Amino acid sequence: MQTALFDQIEEALQYIRSKTDFKPQFGIILGTGLSGLADEIEVIASIPYSDIPHFPVSTVQSHKGQLVFGKLDGIAVVAMAGRFHYYEGYSMQEITFPIRVLKHLNIQRLFISNAAGSTNEHIEAGDLVFIKDHINLQAGNPLRGPNDERLGPRFPDMLHAYDGKWNARGLTIARQLGIRVHEGVYLSLQGPNLETPAEYHFANLIGADMVGMSTVPEVLVARHMELPVLVMSVATNKCYPIEEIKETSVDDVIAVAKGAEPKMTAIVKQLLKEMSN
Repeated sequence: MQTALFDQIEEALQYIRSKTDFKPQFGIILGTGLSGLADEIEVIASIPYSDIPHFPVSTVQSHKGQLVFGKLDGIAVVAMAGRFHYYEGYSMQEITFPIRVLKHLNIQRLFISNAAGSTNEHIEAGDLVFIKDHINLQAGNPLRGPNDERLGPRFPDMLHAYDGKWNARGLTIARQLGIRVHEGVYLSLQGPNLETPAEYHFANLIGADMVGMSTVPEVLVARHMELPVLVMSVATNKCYPIEEIKETSVDDVIAVAKGAEPKMTAIVKQLLKEMSN
């Protein structure tokens, strides 16, 4: 008989607590090409995903596959060095399971990063984008199935899925640091293939500024548990206008993301410092 979700969370939490009693204030998800931020953390404990009960295992290039506990500029954090995607073959419930565990570690807020394509002609490769809303065209929903009221309501409202106040603060910090930054809407698709020119055009028509293959499932589960989220994307390739599209490989995406990583790290450090006050 399959263990109930709530009990799975408790089992994962019990294992983690057997390895460390560190109490993180914030959670961070490091997306494709962005795992270097984990190197900035003064590590207290690092636990491979493969050791944690019910955790999936990262299969994507550049994802380290570890839960890292420690201090980032003196602030207590837990970082997911690598995330999971629906295209890897996991269910929506599996890829978002770690978010539930992070919530039960009593983090106050979740910071999510990702690498995505720009479908806004004004957003260039290498720019940073604070996500203010999303369009979900993924094949499934992590909240589908029986609902456990101990975790959240049956029908969570998504009006305030993204915190406009903290987005505004992040935009201000970025501009003070001389970093090109925007606010935009993220379209989440299943992947793993990159989109066709017609699909990029469609994304632009329906109001998406960025298109990617992650993030929205994590946001849905975070909001289900009333865990505030802040999401920042790195535009790794320009997908609009159509005539500017170039063939893109995963190595290209990782290279651009890594180039933007120091800028994202600087913003995150300042934001976390302000949030912790």
